[in-house]
Amino acid sequence: MQRNFRKNIIIKINNMSLKIIVLAKQVPDTRNVGKDAMKADGTVNRSALPAIFNPEDLNALEQALRLKDANPGSTVTILTMGPGRAAEIIREGLYRGADNGYLLTDRAFAGADTLATSYALATAVRKIKNFDIIIGGRQAIDGDTAQVGAQVAQKLGIPQVTYAEEILKICDRHITIKRHIDGGVETVETPMPVVITVNGSAAPCRPRNAKFIQKYKYAKTPTEKENSELAHTDLYEKRAYLNLVEWSVADVCGDLPQCGLSGSPTKVKAVQNIIFKTKESKSFTGNDKDVEGLIVELLDNHTIG
Repeated sequence: MQRNFRKNIIIKINNMSLKIIVLAKQVPDTRNVGKDAMKADGTVNRSALPAIFNPEDLNALEQALRLKDANPGSTVTILTMGPGRAAEIIREGLYRGADNGYLLTDRAFAGADTLATSYALATAVRKIKNFDIIIGGRQAIDGDTAQVGAQVAQKLGIPQVTYAEEILKICDRHITIKRHIDGGVETVETPMPVVITVNGSAAPCRPRNAKFIQKYKYAKTPTEKENSELAHTDLYEKRAYLNLVEWSVADVCGDLPQCGLSGSPTKVKAVQNIIFKTKESKSFTGNDKDVEGLIVELLDNHTIG
């Protein structure tokens, strides 16, 4: 049997070096939500759930790293917002090939909905300056809103491309992207700078690199260094890349009323773990008769067609 294999390639033209910001989030693992998942104020009780790297943000990170691989001199910066422990997201990015990262952490950021989150991220992006591409996952599993990326683009006043599955090429400050949308695939072109949100159907993120783990395993934020007994304090003076950056509301010149709960018009009412149950089940083989019978049954009850 002959098979045709297509290799996914990001086309490099004009040897363009890119400054890429990856919006990444540490999220509670909502696959197993228990009775303690909600606080009384309607926010998610993150301490009651394991914290993980948001899955679609990993897909976005892979697209950023592919761009970096194809365009020498490019840099990938992780930008995340959360409590102190969210610095782990930056380290995970560094372990896979990112160059640096910033953690937005401040009690004033707590309880933010998509509007307040996008405001905080946009202010941080303005502080970083000089970027070509902002890329993040389509949505986070703790909210499933798919709004933050779009709102960041709106606040920055730049184009956005959603549901991205693959970045095809960059030429003359324009980027061509394949989108996976309902009903098929669409190819679009837009000028840079641009915000891109990536589907979970995009290429999975590469694993950690052993060399990068050894290089960045002691990377910490100022708060982490204050709250732990450091055995290698001299490293932070000799190796500047181990000093992860923390920014507060004041550091990004944020407007307090637009941050956190005070800047969030939407509130979570409840979080539930819903289990779908079926009344009956049927087994089918792969033969033509069974497949034809299944299709007829689905047509009859209007599940399809």
